[in-house]
Amino acid sequence: MSTPRVALLAALLAAGGFAAAQESPGLGVPLTEAQIAAWDLDIAPDGAGLPPGSGTASQGAGIYAEKCLACHGVDGAGQPNDRLVGGHGTLRDADPVRTVGSYWPYATTVFDYVRRAMPLTAPQTLAAEEVYALTAYLLERNGIIDAEEVMNADTLPRVVMPNRDSFVVAYPDGFE
Repeated sequence: MSTPRVALLAALLAAGGFAAAQESPGLGVPLTEAQIAAWDLDIAPDGAGLPPGSGTASQGAGIYAEKCLACHGVDGAGQPNDRLVGGHGTLRDADPVRTVGSYWPYATTVFDYVRRAMPLTAPQTLAAEEVYALTAYLLERNGIIDAEEVMNADTLPRVVMPNRDSFVVAYPDGFE
């Protein structure tokens, strides 16, 4: 950029020209605090953010049949959408099978994803108890927990997923 252009840009910025350049195109409406809170649902690997409630795999089986089977198949075998069960020992293969049991590092991430994004046609419509039960069902189908083991804010973060230690932290010192 030439010196006169730099000087002109500096003068415009100093005179408030930058604010004019940042004006909105007038699309949409501002979100309310309640609307923002409805999407502020993230669950940390250590369980921070998990809501009250509980569920077991046996409770989750009926919920799965009603709300998940059409997309994920019998027992999570897949089709038309992703497979959720199996794939153990395939991650080093040329065509790995990435499922809840073979790939996901934290059980809390399963809860977070199901709560936030499922069912596909009606995300965020599942009650906390349904999400705990579905998470338990997926963990049990993958051989990670027993069918009657209760999943809740205390027990879910303690579940050790088979692939937990296979992930590498890209930025161990943060993003500084």
